[in-house]
Amino acid sequence: MNAYEVAASQFEKGARSIDLPPEVTRILAQPKNELIIHFPVRLASGETRLFKGYRIQHNNVMGPYKGGIRFHEDVTLDECKALAAWMTWKCALQELPFGGAKGGVKFDPNAYGTTDIERITRRFTHALGTNIGPDWDIPAPDMGTNAQVMDWMMDTYSNVRHESRQSVRHAVTGKSLLCGGSEGREQATAWGLSMCIDRWARDRHFDLAGASVAIQGFGNVGAHLAITLSRMGLVLVAVGDHSGYWRNPEGFNPYKLHEHVRQHGSIEGYPAGEPIERQEFFASDCDILVPAALALQLGSEEAKSVRCRLVVEAANGPTDPEGERILHERGIELLPDILANSGGVIVSYFEWLQNQRCERWERNAVYDKLQRRMEATFDTVLSRAARHGGDLRTACYAVALERLRDVYARRGIWP
Repeated sequence: MNAYEVAASQFEKGARSIDLPPEVTRILAQPKNELIIHFPVRLASGETRLFKGYRIQHNNVMGPYKGGIRFHEDVTLDECKALAAWMTWKCALQELPFGGAKGGVKFDPNAYGTTDIERITRRFTHALGTNIGPDWDIPAPDMGTNAQVMDWMMDTYSNVRHESRQSVRHAVTGKSLLCGGSEGREQATAWGLSMCIDRWARDRHFDLAGASVAIQGFGNVGAHLAITLSRMGLVLVAVGDHSGYWRNPEGFNPYKLHEHVRQHGSIEGYPAGEPIERQEFFASDCDILVPAALALQLGSEEAKSVRCRLVVEAANGPTDPEGERILHERGIELLPDILANSGGVIVSYFEWLQNQRCERWERNAVYDKLQRRMEATFDTVLSRAARHGGDLRTACYAVALERLRDVYARRGIWP
């Protein structure tokens, strides 16, 4: 299965769980708009290359489209469609006034210098034209992009659109603080994940102090999550990224590992622990397993070898349906992506509000607002699962889809 087939399977299961009306099911089953853009860029070398970009706008009945932009050599139309749909469910679940979108450019940013990445970013933003904007479609960072890329996007947008200098700031979120970003945005997804883990542990009467965790993927989310969990008393015993997998029963120092990755681009060569194979990583003896890399990493074979108590989906769509079924049969709980990793879009919403109001919230205020929302949503999902039975993913979809269904029932289908 590819990511879109997984997303469609999850949606169909969620729709059946609440008997979603057929007309709403048909609307939500496909994105509203699928943009494929081929745009030329003159590189620093003087060569002109043609790049392929995507922007999928899934649904906007709840508000402007919202979703990340990723730079990666494996970006595809189906992947963007899946990610855009997941954003719709995520925003509905968290009661954010946004719909779902996703986009990207198909290239390897590691193969290009800063000047070329800036040119690609600006040319792609220009090519998107009126398809993005603060009240229509609001991009954010994703895999391969960061605050600098968002600053370039905002600046390009401000130079091609004749709007007030203040309104252009909230055309993009995930910006640097200097350009109108929010405190805590870089750590937001990791914060939200740690809050979900803590809330799950309290509900299950599980002591996190001294508990072990294995994290696949050590980019922005994985690194900040490892650091946050270490402050909560958890021990990182296994870690992996595109360069390979490592194990250390004594525990990795997440601060030093993060610094190593910043200097060298991967965990390869870190002077602690022992290298292991990918399958050994998934079979790690740990309490919590966190796939925080790409989609479709945890399939049937991995699910059979997992030896943890809880899987936390930090990535989008890391578990395929067969793998999830096996985890469920084995009694291993799973915190689904549309709940667990939604801290990023919540703080993006906070950034959007701050830009609209010309405000800057303190870091503690952002953290407290995020924690209240994450815990309230987690409690809603737990209550739903307790009342109707079933797993937490189905409960998440039931809550999100009921909200979308009710909005369509009130607004109707025009004309």
